[in-house]
Amino acid sequence: MWSKMNLPNKLTMIRMIAVPFFIAAYMLGAYPVALVLFIAASVTDFFDGKIARERGLVTNFGKIMDPLADKILVYSALCLFIETEIIDGWMLIIILAREFIVAGMRTVSASEGKVLAAGMSGKIKTVLQMVAVIIFLLGLSLPDYRVIITAGNVIFILSLVMTVYSGCEYIYRNKDVFSM
Repeated sequence: MWSKMNLPNKLTMIRMIAVPFFIAAYMLGAYPVALVLFIAASVTDFFDGKIARERGLVTNFGKIMDPLADKILVYSALCLFIETEIIDGWMLIIILAREFIVAGMRTVSASEGKVLAAGMSGKIKTVLQMVAVIIFLLGLSLPDYRVIITAGNVIFILSLVMTVYSGCEYIYRNKDVFSM
């Protein structure tokens, strides 16, 4: 199977494979290692999409697995941050609620043969979440981390605002799904 995959799909799979190693490093307190793994996995997200679009290698596998890999990576980090009291649980609940609403709308739409495209605000949300995770991990990797963790909180709050905004925008743009 691996030999038949194109490069963007291999990068997506590498991101998925990196997640358990990221989790293990974090749980062992090896925050610098967790930081490097998270950054490396995040970089694959940038390149898999870019390469797929530029070379015409967009596949159904990639359409499904790329955003899923992003969510597994980021939400794994957020769960770990809850456990270590970097963020509060209600923050992740807001993010997950938006994701479940969007996923539900996409499922209903797909059952009618329609595809609901992701908006730019959703992509910005994901980037802000990834940046916040990187800042949190950087803060945990340094001896005097309070200032950096505070900066991570600011970016993370911005990502929450963008999460709510992008969810509302998505619902508004695709409100006809509710009349199907």
